[in-house]
Amino acid sequence: MRAAWRATEKPAVTAILTGVLLLVAAIANPAAAQDPQWKHAAALNGTPKYGPDAEHFDYVNPHAPKGGTVRLAARGGFDTFNFLPPKGQPAPGILNIYESLMEPSLDEDDISAQYGVLADGVRYPEDYSWVEYRMNPNAKWHDGQPVTAEDVIWSFEKSIELNPQRKFYYKNVTNAEIVDGNIVRFTFDTSGNRELPKIMGQLTILPKHWWDGTNDKGEPRDLSKSSLEPPLGSGQYRIKDFSANRQVIYERVDDYWGGDLPIRAGTGNFDEIRYVIFLDDAVQFEGFKGDQYDFHTERSSSQWAKRYDFPALRDGRVVREIFPDRSTGVMQGYFLNLRRDKFKNPDVRRALNYAYDFETTNEIISANLLKRVNSYFSGTELASSGLPTGKELEILEEVRDQVPPEVFTEEFKNPVGGSPQNVRANLREAVKLLRGAGYKLEGRHMVDETTGEQLTIEFLYRDKASERSLLPYAKNLESIGIKAVLRLADTSQFINRVRARDFDATTLAIGQSLSPGNEQREYWGSVSADNASSANYGGIKNPAIDHLIDKVIFAEDRETLVAATHALDRVLLWNQYVVPQFYVDETRTARWDRFSHPEKMPEYSTGFPEIWWYDEEKAAKTGAVQ
Repeated sequence: MRAAWRATEKPAVTAILTGVLLLVAAIANPAAAQDPQWKHAAALNGTPKYGPDAEHFDYVNPHAPKGGTVRLAARGGFDTFNFLPPKGQPAPGILNIYESLMEPSLDEDDISAQYGVLADGVRYPEDYSWVEYRMNPNAKWHDGQPVTAEDVIWSFEKSIELNPQRKFYYKNVTNAEIVDGNIVRFTFDTSGNRELPKIMGQLTILPKHWWDGTNDKGEPRDLSKSSLEPPLGSGQYRIKDFSANRQVIYERVDDYWGGDLPIRAGTGNFDEIRYVIFLDDAVQFEGFKGDQYDFHTERSSSQWAKRYDFPALRDGRVVREIFPDRSTGVMQGYFLNLRRDKFKNPDVRRALNYAYDFETTNEIISANLLKRVNSYFSGTELASSGLPTGKELEILEEVRDQVPPEVFTEEFKNPVGGSPQNVRANLREAVKLLRGAGYKLEGRHMVDETTGEQLTIEFLYRDKASERSLLPYAKNLESIGIKAVLRLADTSQFINRVRARDFDATTLAIGQSLSPGNEQREYWGSVSADNASSANYGGIKNPAIDHLIDKVIFAEDRETLVAATHALDRVLLWNQYVVPQFYVDETRTARWDRFSHPEKMPEYSTGFPEIWWYDEEKAAKTGAVQ
């Protein structure tokens, strides 16, 4: 009877009954009714640009030829291929052999948009309290074994076990588990943090079975130690050959498992990527002029203006090209170690800014090609300006009694030099600030009124070219009685001293994305100040800044994120933690003319060498790679 009735029921009745059954199921199992849907991609703000049927990104040439060699430069040497523990100097380009669960595109306003690589699906609830990744069944290691959910969990656990910086970065993860044969879930200790699911997608996955094995000598491998044994990866490239501290060569994997992924179309076009090691910038640039490597990113404005007049450039074998930099902000400056008593008074720190004459340095040394850093997010919409209003002001009101009063009454502006009159006025203001901070001039020495000791600052640096801007600054400091000691260190010594917080002042740069989040705790949060592996180099401990960082992390929309970042930026600036230096909002490059790139380039990157290719016709005119 029921079977006969079902055979003749109308669609409307079917829909009603289906709805009733779904409702009953939902009542019986509320979690099932709320299970989020699997997605091919995820974005922090809005919808990913590329849908599940996209065959390639707009900025690639999907038909780019494969072949040729590209040579890149690296500085300082390397002594390990194991990038995970904070020991030694990892080989340049080592991440070429690995992959993460998801990767971003290079041309979206929402630069946090991610697309599947080792994972072919992602899902998370509306409160962002957990995230699940579904493994791509086609993913393979270079030895042919599958990349598994077990590899993901093991990689995560080893990351937080062996690297304090990653342990801090992933501190909100309370559980990592396999919930099905090919699905991993990360559970968080908080809700409302929209960035956490994306952060987990960036996790680099390592092969558990390989690291649990033995090397060619029969010795057990140890992920906690440095090693020059070429490791197993899953990416487009693997290590072909190397000479420690001299070069490392990566070769394209012919049977790479992910060649048909939309995210890989038009990428990985070189047969070989070779990194050549140089000890310092001057030798490296001479190496470029001598055709020892192919692509040079010029970070020195002075060099860009004055040193690009050599035969290969004049005859067209070397070409220069400038790409706009829209993807990152930066704070570069003299970072002051707040752990030292002499820097605890903000008036002392502010005085040091008054002694820095950016304008003269920029004109004489850099041909006026630099811009003064005036924000911790310089060059982006996240940089604060004017006086706080609207939502930013509402956020700042929450910490009014914990921040400098100027935050509400004055726009932060660096002192302006550039003329003898301005420099003298700035130095007088610096002396005034120092006197207010308990110092006095005795002859030519600025001394502490209590101890009688001269104020002395050691500047730690690793690049001799830094002296072009450091020496004039030291001269200004000496003119107001501050003893400036310049300490040149090799790369390894510099890194070790910065990690040990064994410095007074040093030039550092913190890059910023257009979607700031958890990493702000790593840069400026109190919880990272005493962590030797953190990027809180100055040792900032400020509850108001901690509060504003949380406002950034838990922002519910882009408008709130921008307002909260403006507020954070403003408070950091007015605390005078750094003597701001300079930045450029473009990427200046020079290359031996052997390569081509797509006509439509990505908005937020040069894309080199990922989407470029070896152009045999150009190479024939320029000369083959040596």
